[in-house]
Amino acid sequence: MKTETIAIHAGNHIDGSSRAVIQPIVMSTTFERGVDGDFPGGHIYSRSSNPNRSLLENVIAQLEGGVDAASFSSGNAAGMAIFQSLKPGTHIICPDDMYHGLRNQLKNLFAGILTFDFIDVNDSEVLQQHIKPETGVIWIETPSNPLLKITDIKKVVGIAKAKGLKVVVDNTFATPICQQPLALGADIVMHSATKYFGGHSDLMGGALITAEKSDWWAKIRQVQEMGGAIPSPTDCFWLVRSIKTLPYRVKGHVYNAQLLAEFLEYHPKVERVLYPGLASHPQHEIAKDQMLAFGGMLSFIVKGDENDTHNIINKLKIFTRATSLGGVESLIEHRATVEGPDTKTPRNLLRVSVGLEHIDDLIEDLEQALNG
Repeated sequence: MKTETIAIHAGNHIDGSSRAVIQPIVMSTTFERGVDGDFPGGHIYSRSSNPNRSLLENVIAQLEGGVDAASFSSGNAAGMAIFQSLKPGTHIICPDDMYHGLRNQLKNLFAGILTFDFIDVNDSEVLQQHIKPETGVIWIETPSNPLLKITDIKKVVGIAKAKGLKVVVDNTFATPICQQPLALGADIVMHSATKYFGGHSDLMGGALITAEKSDWWAKIRQVQEMGGAIPSPTDCFWLVRSIKTLPYRVKGHVYNAQLLAEFLEYHPKVERVLYPGLASHPQHEIAKDQMLAFGGMLSFIVKGDENDTHNIINKLKIFTRATSLGGVESLIEHRATVEGPDTKTPRNLLRVSVGLEHIDDLIEDLEQALNG
């Protein structure tokens, strides 16, 4: 099946008793055992599994081309499950502009348990220099948040496999509609389902998808079940509902982002636009090779200082000043103030989650704010 068909059907199951076309929400925390003590419905307790969660995990796994998926209560919980699954002393190689939420997890929660280096994973020489005997995982985030760096997944996978290492790819910015890392050799893909999967800025979730059901995957599943950081049946229901429109929503985000990036690139008050769909992007050719589309996220650097960036966003009427991304509404954020004192994000950078409003309205709003 093609992506659009998978999104609609792989998360659905016609209810056997009512024949409801859409799978109802199953709120029960526990499930009746059979007369022989077995579990004829396939579920024991909702922390372990739930009909709504099973359907969510099935559609996400199929969209990413994986053999299984595990869903969580947030993207951070999904990322943490990876870290919790590793043996103490394991070394992780991470990108130097890794999403700050997961970077802070490693620095504040796993220091002394795991070791890690934040490097330019795009530099093959630097990457190989940081591989140690205890290295277990190379973490990739592409496109990265908020600098929109593109990492050559196949190149990193080649280096990792030669050393017997695992590769995890945070695919949140791209979604499986724009990029499929498992097909490029990655072992596990991570998503903050709060973003494009949810698509409406009204629920939270996270997901991991695996290329194979390995011993490591069994450990991750154990973390999911024993830790219990799972989405509720209602959240699973709404995520499945939103995913049905994911392919078409993402096409709209990509269309608007490309046109908005082209407008900003030639604006006299913009120093630089960071969007992989532009020929000026330093990894544009890599993006063309490994991405199916260039995504709905962009950042731009204002000609001026931090005050100038705040003056611009305060004049916007359609764009909302808010964190997060992937919703139908356009959001803009001064990212450095969110990331804290150790941020590598320029103080005059604005990150934009390009929504599904009419592109003419978005361009007009940014134009009046930049020229005001």
